[in-house]
Amino acid sequence: MSLIWATRGRNWGFRFLRDGGFQDPLPEYDSVFSGVEDEPEAWRRVAEKVALRFPDPLGRKDAAGRVIPHEFVAFGPLAEGVDTVADGLRLIWPLVAEEFARVWERPRPPSSGG
Repeated sequence: MSLIWATRGRNWGFRFLRDGGFQDPLPEYDSVFSGVEDEPEAWRRVAEKVALRFPDPLGRKDAAGRVIPHEFVAFGPLAEGVDTVADGLRLIWPLVAEEFARVWERPRPPSSGG
């Protein structure tokens, strides 16, 4: 899937849960999130890629009480039609919502993939 997804769980720190097929997704992530580092919600298109950030739609928080952010880099056909944060919630969040529900309370992060 053409998606990089980074988030954190209740007890584990910021991780890439989807790598978009990149051995190291960090350079792709950095290239589209440059300039939106501290915004709680963000949308940005860079060429055919979309950077998307929003707080957990269910208001889940980590063990320290911080709302969990979800950050995505979508590219290819998946990025089409994602022109706002609201579009991302509607089109991208459903792709990972069940997966996150299964892993966010684990004591350790799952490995990235996909």
